[in-house]
Amino acid sequence: MNIPTLSLLTLLLLSTGCTNEAPAPTPDPAPTLQNAFADAFLIGAALNDRQFSGADAQGAALVAEQFNTITPENVLKWGLVHPEPDQYDFAAPDQYVAFGEEHGMFIIGHTLVWHHQTPDWVFEDAEGNPLTRDALLARMRDHIHTVVGRYQGRIDGWDVVNEALNDDGSMRETPWYTIIGPDYLEHAFRFAHEADPDAELYYNDYALENTPKRAGAVRLVQSLLDAGVPIAGLGTQNHVMMDWPTLGQFDTTLTTFADLGVQVMITEVDVNVLPHAWEHRGADLSVQVALQDSLDPYRAGLPDSVQQALAQRYADLFGVYYRHRDAVSRVTFWGVDDADSWLNGWPVPGRTSYPLLFDRAGQPKPAYDAVIAVPHP
Repeated sequence: MNIPTLSLLTLLLLSTGCTNEAPAPTPDPAPTLQNAFADAFLIGAALNDRQFSGADAQGAALVAEQFNTITPENVLKWGLVHPEPDQYDFAAPDQYVAFGEEHGMFIIGHTLVWHHQTPDWVFEDAEGNPLTRDALLARMRDHIHTVVGRYQGRIDGWDVVNEALNDDGSMRETPWYTIIGPDYLEHAFRFAHEADPDAELYYNDYALENTPKRAGAVRLVQSLLDAGVPIAGLGTQNHVMMDWPTLGQFDTTLTTFADLGVQVMITEVDVNVLPHAWEHRGADLSVQVALQDSLDPYRAGLPDSVQQALAQRYADLFGVYYRHRDAVSRVTFWGVDDADSWLNGWPVPGRTSYPLLFDRAGQPKPAYDAVIAVPHP
């Protein structure tokens, strides 16, 4: 009897127990924010020191999973990193940068020149008198060279100047402005570029969806570009409410800023679902309003109807961002979960706020699913 000759491949398959059945498909990994928008823009969060130090292990893990760019909430602001004339404190910033490097993230420095969280001594001489223009420029240069220089090649982009405009688009008369003059922004950017020629440098502000302030930002950035200042991008914060700004305002703002030819970044996103506490819109930290029951209606939790409304607001918001993905390079949430949000204390200290995609236990809310679905409706 003739025995058929078996091929070498067949014998190998039989000897190893293999068949010609296709292997079971590997399930797709759960979607994340950074993966959902990988073809569009970076997705980030602002971190507090508990997250990047590892004290909040759950928060740190959530950041590593969901985001590919980070911003420090406070630790690189002047008052914390340079609290006294001859004293720098780099312990927390070093941890922050190390966390970003460990997870391969695009690291933002926030912020070098601002009128808040800057000690009074910065603007005064030893007798408490206002500094001269030259003395304040020298102090600015020393601070920027020291801080930016320490992280040269490690921090990828800096918010060089923060919130230099009034709501009407005019220059805010901060001590930087009154002592140095309007060219203080130009000097700040040039000092940062000297300290790290490869870092991206940005201007950052809030309420730029309002026409007068948006026009002021355009004038400001265009004047810097005309002067040859190395500005790479313009950040609009987007601390928004359920009814402000309109989608049309968002769309107009991103189109207008894209026409400047610089990167456009959404730098501090959150959506406030709580009742309006004052008549203005924006993020002026000097405003404080007393706590009242009518201003804090969701202490026991957010009703499902409000959860769904928040989800729709976020879907609409990210729909605009995604349509402008050719101009928008980064979208960063101002916080990781609801428990960490600054809106629990501003403008009404003690309120219970729900402005982000993750709840107080770090679990995704309906708004998270709505945002994930935006690129793939």
